[in-house]
Amino acid sequence: MTSVTAHDYAWIRSSPFFRYALETGYTLTLVRGVAPGEVLRVIEAEPQGMCTGVDALIEQQEELFDATDYSYESFLAGAFTVPGAGGDWTLVLHFDGGVAMQPRFLEALSAGGRAVVHSSNGGKPIHLFHWYEDGELRTAFEWPMARDGGTPDALNSVMREVGFDLSDDEGDTGVRVDTKAAVLALAERLTDVRVTEELLQDAEYQLGHVPEEPAEEWTGLVIDITDAQGERFYKEVTREEVEAAMTRARAEAADPIVIRRPSSPAP
Repeated sequence: MTSVTAHDYAWIRSSPFFRYALETGYTLTLVRGVAPGEVLRVIEAEPQGMCTGVDALIEQQEELFDATDYSYESFLAGAFTVPGAGGDWTLVLHFDGGVAMQPRFLEALSAGGRAVVHSSNGGKPIHLFHWYEDGELRTAFEWPMARDGGTPDALNSVMREVGFDLSDDEGDTGVRVDTKAAVLALAERLTDVRVTEELLQDAEYQLGHVPEEPAEEWTGLVIDITDAQGERFYKEVTREEVEAAMTRARAEAADPIVIRRPSSPAP
């Protein structure tokens, strides 16, 4: 394991590429022992050829944004091989507005290995970190003090070493660390992959278009309303009930409208 700290990633604050990543939203994933083409297959990306350098990846992503009116529901993923701890790793980068890598993909990609992910949702203050091992989410967090996963405290000592403050003292006036730089340092501690601007600028990316996730099948809905007087109305409605009501409404709408004169006899 390297001795990298947040200080080694200070370059991200003067990097035009990383500024774009934070403004747009990005996900950077490192997967051990799975080739780029296989990673793209697992995340259900449609092959889109190759490109050289992160600027070309951004340019092609911008073309996709233009074609979809800046929808983040689908995006381009660029993947390439990089050496790290225990052999080759695949680095996957996409500018996705914070859609990030789906948990089911990370579980599959880390089976028998490891996957480390960090992401940002673009302009809003949500920056996430996930570590998967053998198909299981081990540690995840947005804020370093609020960790989740199967082993939420397993990285505590390493997190402190790279620069995170894990104290509960709200009155602490110690030196503030760049938490995004600390996240990159933590990812390197787990992978031995040093991410640099030069690495991303010079890489040959294998491209894949990740399509929009299909909408989940719905089975019902809940109506839960509380009025100004505190009276609550709560009702669960099944999908079958909703569809039956819609069928009745369509039938009633299709009936002819009969206008009767005042002298017309009642039916």
